[in-house]
Amino acid sequence: MNSGELLERSLAYALGSVADADGASTGRGTPCAEWDLGELLGHLDDSLDALYEGLTGGRIGLVPRDADRACGFRTRACAVLGAWAAGPPESALVGERPLDVRVMAAVGAVEIAVHGWDVAQSCGRPRPIPGALAAELLPVARCVVAEADRGVRFGAPVAVPVGAGPGERLLGFLGRCGSARG
Repeated sequence: MNSGELLERSLAYALGSVADADGASTGRGTPCAEWDLGELLGHLDDSLDALYEGLTGGRIGLVPRDADRACGFRTRACAVLGAWAAGPPESALVGERPLDVRVMAAVGAVEIAVHGWDVAQSCGRPRPIPGALAAELLPVARCVVAEADRGVRFGAPVAVPVGAGPGERLLGFLGRCGSARG
């Protein structure tokens, strides 16, 4: 798995989902019960800022609360892709700990794709995560989501039907009902 390619594909998927957020009420509910659409887009903004910082050692800066969050996401996604294309360092600092930048990119890809799905759901325009992308993200998610993350950052796993595709399995593992919504 090429982490840069995985990150690029996740960003492309999420960009398509965030396009549906243009003009949508930021107060809409999301699959993340504690967040409305504005808060979810803000979280995506934070995630992209953290990725950019890890790739460059610099910050993009957060989007002001009253700014167009969908436009901000597009701007940040382009900055992250540009930073990756410019040649990322071998490692980044996360807090005080060094982290292999390829791991950071793979984890970021999971975060971005799944929250891209959340945005699409919130906007009432279901967009399944592409099967090949989800199939590569699922093992990453299984490696990084520990039981201690359940109830804090992720819900309990949701059962998926026998024969469910990789997108439904990924979403179910991360506590989302993918089969009912796309």
